[in-house]
Amino acid sequence: MKKIVKISGLLLGLLAFSPMLMAQTEPAPTIDSGDTAWLIVATVLVLMMTIPGLALFYGGLVRRKNVLSVLMQCLALTGVISIIWFAVGYSLAFGGDAKGTFLGNFIGGFDKFFLNGITPSTIWTGYKIPEILFALFQCMFAVITPALIIGTFAERVKFSGFLVFSILWSIIVYSPMAFFVWNADGWLFKLGALDFAGGTVVHINAGVSALIFCLLVGRRKGYKTTGHPITPHNIPFVVIGTALLWLGWFGFNAGSGLAANGIAANAFLVTHLATAVAAVTWMALEWIINKKPTIVGFCTGAVAGLVAITPAAGSADVLGAFGIGIAVAVICFIMVAYVKNKLTYDDSLDAFGVHGIGGIVGSILTGVFASPIVTGGAKGALYGDWHQLVVQLIATGFAIAFSAVLTFILFKIVDAIIGIRATKEEEAIGLDISQHGEFAYSEDE
Repeated sequence: MKKIVKISGLLLGLLAFSPMLMAQTEPAPTIDSGDTAWLIVATVLVLMMTIPGLALFYGGLVRRKNVLSVLMQCLALTGVISIIWFAVGYSLAFGGDAKGTFLGNFIGGFDKFFLNGITPSTIWTGYKIPEILFALFQCMFAVITPALIIGTFAERVKFSGFLVFSILWSIIVYSPMAFFVWNADGWLFKLGALDFAGGTVVHINAGVSALIFCLLVGRRKGYKTTGHPITPHNIPFVVIGTALLWLGWFGFNAGSGLAANGIAANAFLVTHLATAVAAVTWMALEWIINKKPTIVGFCTGAVAGLVAITPAAGSADVLGAFGIGIAVAVICFIMVAYVKNKLTYDDSLDAFGVHGIGGIVGSILTGVFASPIVTGGAKGALYGDWHQLVVQLIATGFAIAFSAVLTFILFKIVDAIIGIRATKEEEAIGLDISQHGEFAYSEDE
């Protein structure tokens, strides 16, 4: 009988402590091979957006004497910004040791310079992917964002001035904006701003900076605001670049969920649909107004759709994709076809008209079309939560002001020290030969 009592007591004791034992032996988070494999693919797709996607898209739109300068600018940024990102940019955006300090209001910290302390087995917080892969994925965003600005000053900027400005802009403008929106300690993140893949961080940031840059650098030699637009030298390049951007954007948006799951599938779907809707809407507008649909117009509409759906890819459903696609095509068409000419600024390849305005439209409409069925919680004004729209307006307004002020300051500093605008002679002969000593096309003898 005593033995039975002792055994029963032992069993009761084990049962009492079993929750503690289970808690102590609960397996630690591990890297998921499926999520990791998908993010590797997504990272490759985002890199493809800059080289060769954006390079060919922008390169085809400029005159033949400047195509190599655009290709070189995209290539150079891919190399230089990648180095800057892993040295300091990633830590400024996603570090954590500045928390609780004055600097912690603007940056993550300095603890992850050169990926200090991050090993192949380090897992990115809250997910099942290696942090080194997350850093690499974010690197591609850091690369393409300043590359988008190229479209506003194409054909008239010195390579040295462009490079110095881009490096400083990446550190002083891009990384803090990424911190505000995507770092859990950032104030816009805490506010509840929805930016799934870069409406504020990438497109408003780059687009508004592009506008300030083009206003400060001045118009191209011989630029006319009406009647005689500068003709693209290679429209097939534009088509190929658009196709690569469209394809690569699936990594940009669907990859931003950092997992191979239903959210990634939804992002993939709405990205494709909004792009198709915007491209067809733009084509229809041209057909009605100008009597002929153009290839460049279709491509421009597609890019506008890609831009606008970016912040909403993780929250919008099919209805949202339709709404955003139509709205951005109409608004960007008006900006590019009428407002730019009316205000006479020379946004060479419509970096502001498409990326800046498209980002603004997408960021605001995210606060309208965010669906609780997709997000599992957050919802936009269409579903009864007007507060989310207010938050999106605050985030959009802040992104515009932040980018504009800092870009103005950086431009003035770089221009005063080394100069940014090419000389009239350099611009006249073309940047390919004046900046790089090369011709894109050989002449027949």
